[in-house]
Amino acid sequence: MKQLHVVVVGAGPVGVVAAIAAAQKGFKVTLLDSAKEVDHNPRAATTHPSTLEFIDQVGLIDEFIQQGLVARYFQFWDRDTKSRVAQFDHDLLKDETKFPFVVQTEQHKLVLMGLKRLATFPDVTYQFGISVTDLQQSSDHVILKTEQDGEMGQITADYVIGSDGGKSTIRKLLNIEFEGYTWPERFIVLTSIHDFEKSMGCCYRNYFAGSNEWANLFKVTGDDYKGRWRAVFPARTDESDEEALSDESARRRIVELEEACSLDSIVHRNIYNVHQRVAQKFRVGRVMLAGDSSHLNNPIGGLGLNCGIHDAMELVSSLDDIFHGADDTRLDLYEKRRKTLNVQFIQEQTIANKKRLEEKDPNARKQRLDELRKIEFDHVLQKQFLMKSSLLLSVINEKSITL
Repeated sequence: MKQLHVVVVGAGPVGVVAAIAAAQKGFKVTLLDSAKEVDHNPRAATTHPSTLEFIDQVGLIDEFIQQGLVARYFQFWDRDTKSRVAQFDHDLLKDETKFPFVVQTEQHKLVLMGLKRLATFPDVTYQFGISVTDLQQSSDHVILKTEQDGEMGQITADYVIGSDGGKSTIRKLLNIEFEGYTWPERFIVLTSIHDFEKSMGCCYRNYFAGSNEWANLFKVTGDDYKGRWRAVFPARTDESDEEALSDESARRRIVELEEACSLDSIVHRNIYNVHQRVAQKFRVGRVMLAGDSSHLNNPIGGLGLNCGIHDAMELVSSLDDIFHGADDTRLDLYEKRRKTLNVQFIQEQTIANKKRLEEKDPNARKQRLDELRKIEFDHVLQKQFLMKSSLLLSVINEKSITL
């Protein structure tokens, strides 16, 4: 039987996981990325129980946990009163998953350990600094035109996975609309070496609702494994990037969050646009989209990267089914499942997460916070809440979606 050749475009975490999963199926795999090297900038770091099961399947779980922080709990806080509203315990999921906790591991660490694992497979190659400039496809293959250091090239594959991010070249070459909108406010990220757990009594993952300004706060290990805290705030719509990242702005925001913190503790600053978008199509012929190339959402709740890894595993499973005799409608099912779950689950949930934190109306705000308190003290409700936030419910629901 002919070996299936899959080209994965985009060597971020979704692309690397897809490449490993494909290699495990015995496929020939070519992984490409236009960047010269792995991006080490602070990005996604929260990995939910459902996704940890997939990380386990591709053989990375022990190193992944070792390089990260295990977070059993997450908390909601009220910035107006500087008090904790509710705490949620993933241990309630111990009968539902092998991993009843979240792991905070920066995404570039997942990529690096994934590339090391890819090197152990035969028939797998990966190249950085190579761009896809065009694609053509027929009923039985795809031809990618490439450019590397001024040299033009060509790669022929059975299938192509476009996991090349929100600005996806593959999506644009397929002329697929990226439907949705961009939030008017950008998100500011301040990374600090201050020990918020010690000074505030918070856990590793925290969400702060505020009538004036909301915030998220979570801990990662950092490349030196000494610990870093990332604080996320909304920029004002009339605030320039320079103003938002200035010393004055950074000091105000970090001190208002925790008065024991200081400007000197901030080791990194960033600001970025935030989108809620879903590709009109996840598939055109033998070319499929996965991860940020097919969907973007605000990061509150940490669902974007997780959803992308779910895409990758479902897509490789679909290709394996085709390799063993299923017809190409299996890819139609992939598209229907992943798009349906993204529109009805991920987009809806991340928008609700944002609205919960930014609510300004006193009555509505009180109602939202009281609802969290009620959920905490009812273990049945809390487990239902955790099943949804951990994407375990999404995995269950996916199997019920048929053509």
